[in-house]
Amino acid sequence: MDTIASLFSFITTPVSWVIVQFHTVYGAIFGPNTGWAWGLSIVSLVILIRICLIPLFVKQIKSTRNMQALQPKMKAIQERYKSDKQRQSEEMMKLYKETGTNPLSSCLPILAQSPFFFALYRVLSSIASGHTIGVINESLLDSARQAHIFGAPLASKFTDSTEKVAALGASLTDVRVVTAIMIVMMSASQFYTQRQLMQKNVDLTVKTPYMQQQKMLMYIFPVIFAVMGINFPVGVLVYWLTTNVWTMGQQMYVINQNPTPGSKAQDHYLQRLLKTVTVHGEVKARRKRNVIQAIVAKGPDRNENERRFITGLAKAGFAAEADGTVAKSDAAVAEAEGGAAQKRQQPKRQTKAKRQSAAAQQGAAKSTDADDTASKPSLQKDTPAGGDAKPAPGSPRQQPKSGQRKGQQRPKHPSSKK
Repeated sequence: MDTIASLFSFITTPVSWVIVQFHTVYGAIFGPNTGWAWGLSIVSLVILIRICLIPLFVKQIKSTRNMQALQPKMKAIQERYKSDKQRQSEEMMKLYKETGTNPLSSCLPILAQSPFFFALYRVLSSIASGHTIGVINESLLDSARQAHIFGAPLASKFTDSTEKVAALGASLTDVRVVTAIMIVMMSASQFYTQRQLMQKNVDLTVKTPYMQQQKMLMYIFPVIFAVMGINFPVGVLVYWLTTNVWTMGQQMYVINQNPTPGSKAQDHYLQRLLKTVTVHGEVKARRKRNVIQAIVAKGPDRNENERRFITGLAKAGFAAEADGTVAKSDAAVAEAEGGAAQKRQQPKRQTKAKRQSAAAQQGAAKSTDADDTASKPSLQKDTPAGGDAKPAPGSPRQQPKSGQRKGQQRPKHPSSKK
């Protein structure tokens, strides 16, 4: 870790200068040698860095969404050119260029923070070893070494020996308890942030390997932070815990206000927007009008959440306009009610078991009717085929001749012999 931190020695002076400036402000409030003054200086450093990285965070969101949308096309390219890796790479780069997607944009905030992170690690390591660095002179060095956060020195680590911790004026138990709690909080915040992203802000209609990778990272990153955290000084743990909390809050805002299309978060957002339109009868915020404008522009390409939103507007008596506003529309109400009535009139499709049972019952009913008809006596007597008159009532029936079949006889052909 010290070797990596030495690569970013060029930025240690700016980082130490920012910490000292914040320490001057907080030292006047809490005292220059307190853990509050130095701890809040580190927290303020994180907030300042993250504010400067907001444009990169916006690019990260756009890149992540573009990557999710491109996963089916990327998978098709991989399958089509699986035997030609060079052609596969060329087609991938062509796809990125056509869609304006940069795969590295999703890593930009982490990469941009890395120099500050390692510079802070180098500053705190120098404080622990008793060496001045950057703009931190001897007096500031003594003040930083006296600063404790809940009994743990700012520059102490979980893996430090008893003698090293005692030299900083603390006990090993206090250091390990504080660092262990901070490591658990750091890993838990990382896990919750990734889990929130996977459950609420992912397009569930697109099943791609990218989602599986993100799900794996949800469990891998907290473990990495837990393993690396035992080698971080308390001040670095404060830095990284603050970063995770900031990321979690920033992501919660994005999920609530700018969710991924097709996700659960978008469904919740559009339902809140529908309720607002129903109550106030208009859309005031420009950002909300832009959302409605984008939904209207999609036309038949809307996802299920967006179609549900447009239908809800119609049922409430509103129609979404192309400029993102809404207007009263009786035709939309009639169309929505007519569509609902037509949907209600359609009979429900029966299951296969019910259809077979109904067919069996119908067949049994027909069989019963046929048996009843056969068992009833005929009310009419057969008429001879030759057209002879019916025998008078009470007259004896003609007996058939020997060798002649009983019942009605077929007439003989005129050419046949008598």
